[in-house]
Amino acid sequence: MLLLIFLCFVFCRMDCLVKTVRSEGYFGMYRGAAVNLTLVTPEKAIKLAANDLLRHHLAKDGKGLTVFKEMLAGCGAGMCQVIVTTPMEMLKIQLQDAGRLAAQQQKPVMMSPTKLVATNTVLSRSYNSCTVVTPPRAVSATQIAKELFHAQGIQGLYKGLGATLMRDVPFSIVYFPLFANLNRLGKPTPEKSSPFYWAFLSGCAAGSTAAVAVNPCDVVKTRLQSLNKGSSEETYNGVVDCISKIMRKEGPSAFLKGAGCRALVIAPLFGIAQVMYFVGVGEYILDNSPLSLLSA
Repeated sequence: MLLLIFLCFVFCRMDCLVKTVRSEGYFGMYRGAAVNLTLVTPEKAIKLAANDLLRHHLAKDGKGLTVFKEMLAGCGAGMCQVIVTTPMEMLKIQLQDAGRLAAQQQKPVMMSPTKLVATNTVLSRSYNSCTVVTPPRAVSATQIAKELFHAQGIQGLYKGLGATLMRDVPFSIVYFPLFANLNRLGKPTPEKSSPFYWAFLSGCAAGSTAAVAVNPCDVVKTRLQSLNKGSSEETYNGVVDCISKIMRKEGPSAFLKGAGCRALVIAPLFGIAQVMYFVGVGEYILDNSPLSLLSA
């Protein structure tokens, strides 16, 4: 039974992969990557630093943190990171939607020869039928950000802020206490830190668990932040409306769409982030930078 579920999961993901490559090309899978590369570093830096700062303040009595205090520190970290996360996710989703809709527009629309008239669209002929092809408009993250800012102001970039908080705060509440306790199991002694590979595995396990746990919130957030809808796609007016429409039209299983792929992405992302953070790569770079040498 488990093997059958696993095979169905792999088939569905492979089907999505094949269709994406076929309609948008290989680089269609990397739409929005530039936004992630630019903003994911400050996002993770804010998240990890805020959690450490809050854990330090909550542990001032000299005793170890309780699970509740660990969850409280995670909650604060999740609330801090949305300053960067919300516009990052907003721009990334718009870029991915632009590629998807452009691929749909490139599909020929069948028309009878008698209905062909001179229009602004690009016409192409074949011997068997006539088709109308609309060239897709290339967009960039900067262009989308400017258009959103001019049309809606700063709140345009923060559309879906409530849904992002609804996802990232529970994620951090689950992730940070789970990581801390898993990482503690790898310590040779209470005074020594765990090996870097144990921090990596702890980050992977905690990240994938938290990602699956909050996937319903991620589905709602993505639907709300998707501005460019297809002709047959639903529109939503807020979190409650989105949840009710998904539940009514698609059923509870729709809230777990993409959970497996999200877990596969989040696991190495947080594993690597935790290793870099605990090893102190950032501190090493800053200590050996030209600015630090000049100040010394």
